[in-house]
Amino acid sequence: MTFSIVARCAATGQFGMAISSSSPAVAARCAHVRAGVGAVASQNITDPILGPLILDQLEQGLGAAHALAAVVGGRAHIDYRQLLVVDRTGETAIHSGDQVLGIWGEASGQDCAAGGNLLAESGIPRAMVTAFETASGHLAERLMQALESGLRAGGEAGPVHSAGLKVADRLSWPLVDLRIDWADDPIAMLRAAWDVYAPQMQAYVQRAENPSLAPSYGVPGNE
Repeated sequence: MTFSIVARCAATGQFGMAISSSSPAVAARCAHVRAGVGAVASQNITDPILGPLILDQLEQGLGAAHALAAVVGGRAHIDYRQLLVVDRTGETAIHSGDQVLGIWGEASGQDCAAGGNLLAESGIPRAMVTAFETASGHLAERLMQALESGLRAGGEAGPVHSAGLKVADRLSWPLVDLRIDWADDPIAMLRAAWDVYAPQMQAYVQRAENPSLAPSYGVPGNE
């Protein structure tokens, strides 16, 4: 029901994730990022608690593989889960259980990991990794290009209806947290949302840290 990618930007230390699914509001349940720590996707018959648990292990100093093993080991129903992890060094780890739905796939690359289930074909995660590794620009833009590449490669076996893009920088709240929770073309809508948000992104950080430096960009109410 889902295809996604988690990644680290080696230049900035940012962590992020992009995801799309036929299910509604997929990013609300599956996307987990933490500044200075890592990113985790928890998908396929989702248990949202697994993302924060793995991030907790990463924050305690474990690498991606050991953090994943610490949470997966002996856990009930873990065969139904698909988990992707990237840590602060760019190490990645993936768990795809025996009960992952339909055609599924997984792939790791430099500072990134992708995976999916109920896919049109199993090579879609590899296409996403390749797109991420060859893209340039802000981490969110590279993730967006990877998600778009996954869709072009076939995406899910059926139509997708939700998508999300989430990036953690140095603050406790996400630098980017964009979601399309139900639509006929959610990835295109997510691209449009990112294109609007990107030039304003740093102004929202300035508003939090020093409002006197932040331009309004004409936003009603200067929210």
